[in-house]
Amino acid sequence: MGTRKKLGLMLACIAFTIAPTYGQSMSKKYKTVLSEKVINAPARRVWEAMVLDYGEISNFSPYIYTSNYASGSLKGEVNAERKCAFNESGSRWTHEKIVEIDQQNMVMKNVVIDAQKFPLNTDNSFAYYRVTDNGDGTSTAAYEFRYRTKPGFMTGMVKGKFQKTLDDTLTGLKHYIETGEIVNASSGNWKEVKKRYSSKN
Repeated sequence: MGTRKKLGLMLACIAFTIAPTYGQSMSKKYKTVLSEKVINAPARRVWEAMVLDYGEISNFSPYIYTSNYASGSLKGEVNAERKCAFNESGSRWTHEKIVEIDQQNMVMKNVVIDAQKFPLNTDNSFAYYRVTDNGDGTSTAAYEFRYRTKPGFMTGMVKGKFQKTLDDTLTGLKHYIETGEIVNASSGNWKEVKKRYSSKN
């Protein structure tokens, strides 16, 4: 390979490596994943578990080992913070914060402040939590996650993984609310729970 061709290939590789990082803070584009689940419980009970008990997400997420309030927060309200551990050692985690909340319409905006061992661009990653009263004693819980990754080229690649995470978490929420049984990454019951609800809404 000639010297000029080698140089061109080297510059192309450098550009590919740098471009996603350089463009990240300037881009407004993001991916959205949405998950919804009908739960046999009043909307206020679902809202309580999803939002008001903000630091207790490890009661129903099959991916989280532990979750705790951070920065002196004690309940789900604006500026409340939590940290969630996604492995047993606690070295893979997210630090999140409630930035908006509408108690009447049961909508909350949650942002990722910081994350360890996740490819998230925390400047462009947030979620809406919503609960809708179905008028028949049931309610619908929804997660809408809008995100960018770092590096940016992974944004589309991880969409399926994030979709699965939201779907499974809402299944865990449904089981926790309807039965009172905790589901998390260390509870040992997730496979049975998932099988139980695999054909249900």
